[in-house]
Amino acid sequence: MLIPSTLRAEAAGTVRVRVATSDGSRYPVQVGAGALVDLSDLLQREARAHRYVLMGDDRVMGLHGDTVAEAMAPATADPARLTFPAGEAAKSREEWSRLTDQLLELEVGRDGCIVALGGGVSGDLVGFVAATYMRGLPVVQVPTSLVAMVDSSVGGKTGVDVPLGKNLVGAFHPPRFVLADTHLARTLPREERSQGLAEVVKHGAIADEDYLDQVRDGAGELLQGADELTARVVARSVEIKSWVVSKDEREGSLRQVLNFGHTLGHALEAASDYELPHGSAVALGMILEARLGEALKITEAGTAEVLVQALEAVELPVDPSTAMEDPDRILAHLSRDKKVRGGRPRFVLLDRIGEVHRGPSSSPAWSHQVPIEAVRDLLEV
Repeated sequence: MLIPSTLRAEAAGTVRVRVATSDGSRYPVQVGAGALVDLSDLLQREARAHRYVLMGDDRVMGLHGDTVAEAMAPATADPARLTFPAGEAAKSREEWSRLTDQLLELEVGRDGCIVALGGGVSGDLVGFVAATYMRGLPVVQVPTSLVAMVDSSVGGKTGVDVPLGKNLVGAFHPPRFVLADTHLARTLPREERSQGLAEVVKHGAIADEDYLDQVRDGAGELLQGADELTARVVARSVEIKSWVVSKDEREGSLRQVLNFGHTLGHALEAASDYELPHGSAVALGMILEARLGEALKITEAGTAEVLVQALEAVELPVDPSTAMEDPDRILAHLSRDKKVRGGRPRFVLLDRIGEVHRGPSSSPAWSHQVPIEAVRDLLEV
């Protein structure tokens, strides 16, 4: 499933990728160090509105709010700003309700536009506010974390968490555009860069073995925040995800490949009461799902070890046993996964690094039901 690269640098070293949506439109994802200078032009061209509201968590707004608000001029001279607490706990129905009430108090109408500033939590929560307020306002994504730049800001998935699991309430709501200025990630601590690189490794695992090798070999520079390499890696990950999403926006078929590592990863995350960071959970989920594929004689032997080496290089955990103290609880969370069909969870399995298993030609599928006994055996090792 190698996804060819057609990236071409534009002015000032930025790269633009276009994502197709189910209604036939296409929105741009602009990536580059210093790309924020294009924000006002993009707003006026792609998301013209009577009023703009800048929304993000209080930590990111304190770091970047003034810079982004200034970059929005002359499209808007003084955008309203709404904030919420930083952290996964804010991705809740309670915060969604509070933010929508604040928009009503500000008298934001259907001719408004919301700009989501921050990491994956901000993009998901603010995107869901935009999807549901007045039956849908335009939203622009300005990601500030690596995980948001390479993954969550692209594709239109929005939502909130509930006590029974992550992202179980949400909507598909594509942005008008995404602007990923990798300079904004300079403030990330090393451990947060590491967390974001889990999704980068996933993109290499499902679509591009050479890319995975580049990430592993450049791990030191990426963890230090090297501008040029970070921008290249973000652009390639965006290209991979955009190619997939453009062919299957609503996850009916091909988009399922992006869930590699996430079925077990989300279960591990939920079973830890979200004390296990998302990137760490996905890293362990990828290793486990590669081992599951190997045990089922689907995945090439040694694939899980290749992933271990790449994930270890980017300083992510590689020993799943540390998160598997209660297999029954993990299995219970698996049963609530959004991808469950007929009461059984579905898994994306690899043939090998860079190739996702599609099953027999008579009944091809990108995700597969697996005997629950095989999953339990994996968790009880």
